[in-house]
Amino acid sequence: MAQQLWFLRHAEAEPHGSRDDSERRLTARGERQSRAAGEGLAQLGVEFDAAFTSPRVRARDTARIACESFGVDAEVHKPLAGGFSADDARSLLAGHDEDARVLVVGHEPDFSSTVHELTGARVDLKKGGIAVVRVKAASGEPTGELIALLRPRELESLAMPGDRQS
Repeated sequence: MAQQLWFLRHAEAEPHGSRDDSERRLTARGERQSRAAGEGLAQLGVEFDAAFTSPRVRARDTARIACESFGVDAEVHKPLAGGFSADDARSLLAGHDEDARVLVVGHEPDFSSTVHELTGARVDLKKGGIAVVRVKAASGEPTGELIALLRPRELESLAMPGDRQS
């Protein structure tokens, strides 16, 4: 087996300039996106060994709402607030079993950059979207493979089969 790192970008938040950036809250749509992310992952039967979130309000709220669906509490991890990198991701995974699934909730452009550093893949991670990277050790150096990229619309479809939200 290999470890999996699940990147959940925070859902839609209040516009820039509406309040201090670290205090920006989710919009009603952002709350729906967060709920759909959690419910969609629960429908897939995904279970997490751990979850970590940026301390910024919009990410903490995304994590809290999404994690309700699978019964995990997200721990605040300061590097997710800004500047999160592949080295930070490897450090997080180092404390877990070789087949652990770890959820991280944070921000762009850090997440797409980290996915690229780990896998070589370029992704467009939408607000409320998820990228999944399988990380394994190859001759001592961890390498990654992008195994899924889910847009908010796809997560909504998974969360509510036959019912579409806008």
